[in-house]
Amino acid sequence: MSLFEHKLSELHELLHKKEVSVTDLVDESYKRINEVEGQVQAFLTLDEENARAKAKELDAKLGTDESKGLLFGMPIGIKDNIVTKGLRTTCASKILENFDPIYDATVMNKLHTAETITIGKLNMDEFAMGSSTENSAYQKTRNPWNTETVPGGSSGGSAASVAAGEVPFSLGSDTGGSIRQPAAFTGTVGLKPTYGRVSRFGLVAFGSSLDQIGPITRNVEDNAYLLQAIAGVDANDATSANVDVPNYATALTGDIKGLRIAVPKEYLGEGVGEEARESVMAALKVLEGLGATWEEVSLPHSKYGVSTYYLLSSSEASANLARFDGVRYGYRTPDAENLLDLYKKTRAEGFGDEVKRRIMLGTFALSSGFYDAYYKKAQQARTLIKKDFTDVFEKYDVILGPTTPTPAFKIGEKINDPLTMYANDILTIPVNLAGVPGISVPCGFSSEGLPLGLQIIGKHFDESTVYRVAHAFEQATDFHKKRPQL
Repeated sequence: MSLFEHKLSELHELLHKKEVSVTDLVDESYKRINEVEGQVQAFLTLDEENARAKAKELDAKLGTDESKGLLFGMPIGIKDNIVTKGLRTTCASKILENFDPIYDATVMNKLHTAETITIGKLNMDEFAMGSSTENSAYQKTRNPWNTETVPGGSSGGSAASVAAGEVPFSLGSDTGGSIRQPAAFTGTVGLKPTYGRVSRFGLVAFGSSLDQIGPITRNVEDNAYLLQAIAGVDANDATSANVDVPNYATALTGDIKGLRIAVPKEYLGEGVGEEARESVMAALKVLEGLGATWEEVSLPHSKYGVSTYYLLSSSEASANLARFDGVRYGYRTPDAENLLDLYKKTRAEGFGDEVKRRIMLGTFALSSGFYDAYYKKAQQARTLIKKDFTDVFEKYDVILGPTTPTPAFKIGEKINDPLTMYANDILTIPVNLAGVPGISVPCGFSSEGLPLGLQIIGKHFDESTVYRVAHAFEQATDFHKKRPQL
């Protein structure tokens, strides 16, 4: 049995009884990476030398007060758009192929304080733009449940590494579903926190008003502990919220008697596959058996979610990615004749097709003569989408539906059809537009044996209720215990 089959709290106990060492945990991680990485291809960069040195250092502290933290000595994988001091951070793009940051993201500082050990940096869609991790400039990550299918995106490497047992948990980022959709595809637990709950300082920006860092784990309890470690206000991030961080573990009571669940008819309507729909209806029966009640509601403006999201996120991306120009850091074209030539050739050679597509769309939407027709209209639609959520939450505690319309699709199946690929995030995008928290937990399997995800959405800064429902459902089912056979 792999050590990573244990929950975080159990591993912590084993460490303190000195039945295992931190070195054993790090060994377990690299041993598994050596066994399956050729099939999964989740990691872009490994940090083995530093990880082993850190493990020795922490082993010397075992049994002291310094080792009391729950995350002490735990191996973790980090999505490659989170800045790590001295450890290559590429955003899976050629334009940052040799970028070694000189500072750490705030979440990394928090993880260092908790004494976790960074195993390496995880593959993703370039600059987090994609739903399948096929847009990486370096490699295609594969779904451990079926290596001919995608692991989802853009945090595909983060989810695949956890599902494959290479690390017990990882960090991803979610702009329009990029934690929850890969979690659903790989049978893991992925949370997008409320916008502002976790600092974005050191997260390479894609859509600044949408991006959030969040945890991907094997179970809900571990997810709550990891969010606890990274949440909180940060002076370096003006968008981080000065809201108290509760003890999320205390919410994991299993008691959801009297809980009111809203099920939007739009989340079970056209475009949602029969298997996804059936798995959600079965999940509702489980929750009813635990004492919750549910009713069908409407989020009428969610149909505008995908078009609103792609206009706004692309507009923000066109501004954010202007900093990659070949002047200060990253890739620089070797044959520029003048400054304008340097900009044009560096970006043409450094960015991939999907990034270029979104920069062009965003630049167009922000341009004179089109701003009011597109960008402003999208912001107005966003306000209506947010109001839909506010209205529903006046009467209900959580909103529930499938995370994705279908299970994982085959590699190459949608890569040449951007509109079909974009529609893949139709159920997750409204959550980012509204800034509310959402989690995906395993809730069944397709006829082909691929995982299906249940999405639980909560009120602003009410991750505790989201965790309470997710944990109660998880305890009443055994979907989270199933493992892919690699």
